[in-house]
This record gives sequence, C-alpha cells and structure tokens, in this order.
Amino acid sequence: MRIDPGSSVALLLMFTGACAPARAQIAPELRLTLEGRAEKVYGWQDRCEPIDVPDVNARAFRAADGATNVFALHFFARRLRGPDLLRLKIDCHVALDSHEDADPAKYDGRRYIVSTWTNDGIRVAALVHDEYHADVHPGRCAFRGDLECWWNTILAFRSTDSGADFSPSDPLVVAATPFTQDVGQGRHRGFFNPSNMFGKDGYVYAFVSTTGWTGQEPGECLIRTRDPMDSASWRGWDGRAFTVRWRDPYAKGAGGAQPACAPIEPFGYPVGSVVRHRATGLFVGVWEAPRVEGRFPFTGLYYATSRDLLHWSGAALLAATPDTHQPCGADGSSNRDGWITSYPSLLDDKAKGRNYDDVGDASWLFYARIKNVGCAPNGERMLMRQRVVISPAR
Repeated sequence: MRIDPGSSVALLLMFTGACAPARAQIAPELRLTLEGRAEKVYGWQDRCEPIDVPDVNARAFRAADGATNVFALHFFARRLRGPDLLRLKIDCHVALDSHEDADPAKYDGRRYIVSTWTNDGIRVAALVHDEYHADVHPGRCAFRGDLECWWNTILAFRSTDSGADFSPSDPLVVAATPFTQDVGQGRHRGFFNPSNMFGKDGYVYAFVSTTGWTGQEPGECLIRTRDPMDSASWRGWDGRAFTVRWRDPYAKGAGGAQPACAPIEPFGYPVGSVVRHRATGLFVGVWEAPRVEGRFPFTGLYYATSRDLLHWSGAALLAATPDTHQPCGADGSSNRDGWITSYPSLLDDKAKGRNYDDVGDASWLFYARIKNVGCAPNGERMLMRQRVVISPAR
C-alpha cells in the first residue's frame, strides 16, 4: 500500500525472512508460464477521484446477482464490478472509507479492503489492512518519517449488501501487536497485507505478514476459521496447531504475554494470493520479492506449490521485473523513470468457486503496473492482467 503520493513504497515491508538461513529447495510440482500480451483492466482515466489507484492485490467474488466484484484500489475502497471477471468498471460508491483518526484505538487510519469471502454472495467478510501513521498526528511519534512511525493491524469488517458497504465486525481486531503504537517506534511494526481468503476442507485460510518483535519471528503467518463472518474465530498457526488468538492491545485488560505465530516458508515477503489448481488439487502461491542472495536470485514475481498449506516448495521465478521492494532493480539505478510490477494475484475467469480461489490450466495474473518517478513508484498506475499457463513440472 502506498503511504502518500509523494513517498516511495520501496521500503514497504522489507522485513521478512530475507536474512533467514537458506533451506533445502524442493522444486514446485507445477510450472507457471506467462503468455501473450498484458491487457489493461483499469487505468487512471477510469477513476472517480484521484485517489482511485491500484494499491492492493486484486480480490474477487461473485455476488448473489451474478456480478463479479473486485477490490484492488486505495483506502477509500471502491469496487470494480461487471458481469464477469473480464468486463469490469469502477463503481464510484465508497464501500469503506478512512478518516486517519489520531486515536489509534479507533483503528480508523488508512483502511484497505485486502481480502474478501462470501458463501452466498450477500454476506461478505473482509480482512482490512489498517495503517496508523503516527507522524501525521503531532506528538504521536518520536520520529518524523512515515516508516518509523507506522503501526499496522489486521481488522475484520462485514457487508450484508453484497459488498456495497462494509461495517466493523465485533471483535474488530484479527491480528495485532501485543503493544500499542507508541512502543518500538523507529521501524514499521505489526501485521500487514493479508492474502486472499481461500478454502480447504471446510476451513477458510489466509496469510498475514508480520515484521516481528521480541518473541515473534518475522514472516508469513497462516490463519484460518470455519466462518469468516465470525471474527472471533480466526486462529493462527503456532507451529503445531491453529491456536494463536490475538488481542486488541488497546482493550481493557489486554496486557500480558501474547502467543506467537510460526512463519511459513518460502515466501519471506507478503503473499499475493493462494489458489487451488483444479486438476491436481495443489495450492499455488504467488508473491513479489527483491533480489536476496541465496534466496531470490532476481527482483520479481515468484511462485511455490503446496499440498497441505503448511509445507511448500521452494520459490520459482515467474517474471524478473522491478517491483515495490526494488523499483530501480537490485542495482538501484537500472529502471529510473521506468515501470514496475506489483501486487500479483492469480484469478481465473472460469473459477468454480464464488470466491475465485481455484484455477484451471489457463488463468490470469492480475497486477499493478506503476510508473517510477526517478526511483520512486509515484507515477501513473494501471491494473493489468496477463495470461498464465499452468502445467505439470518436468
């Protein structure tokens, strides 16, 4: 997510696993290949107001009336809607707004709808990435930079009108630090960037990212629930079972030790999306990463496969491209005023599930194409799609 139009997102979430020791790499059981030309889904000329730019991974569901709804824009959340995934137009109605409230306990900073799930196309659960930037509130931060004052929480919201309007769930907090925003300033802290929600064996899952702190390793944590509309039912994987339940650090009596979730390899950076390949039952995860010696050989988009969501293959390169972590490439200068690729999601217009969490042998990679201004991704943005072919690995 962008911080503001004049700042660089290159530092966003550069925290997880990059320094973790390398482990034995098992090759993915599937091969993903990009084919054909990229197509524009949404551009600046389509926006209702200047803030309507692609700034999260695209999330889709089919509403009860058969229309496809996609959230992929900014912290005044507007839907892209259409008769199917390939024919979308922006709806100017704001489904969830943001007020940048100075009180962090209100959890109304910069709120992004980042993950959705619905069983009936009417009642829709959402995981919301809430950014509290203490630097914009006088006296709230000991530093002046946005990154040093950034505190982030995953929240639960719900809609009862097919995603047209969202309101807070009770409880509101799904994943949070065990400390308030004034603690540990000097770096960004908290839980960030949920993946899409996806189903397996009667549960609904998602990944959430954390920067870590004493007692909590940084990385990608897997959470699950039987019913996403019941926000109290989310639990995180602790390395043995799904037992971790987070508290609101501003709630009365919230002190004390907080259980830690166990990060899952090989991602190291926020998981863009997870889908199930219909032909094999394998799960495919995609994400973006910078070049990291011994871990990610190129800046770009990566994928991995899994049969059980807990054990994943090693990372395989889908596309070498400058991204938000290294907008000017690993050398820091090779893509000045060029374009970057960010926020990848796999979506299949022929998905069987209402929540687009399954794919066939031919799918689409949705992503944001962002123009650099120098080496900062602060220019024009477009939501794009490109065909992806999925085949057995050989």
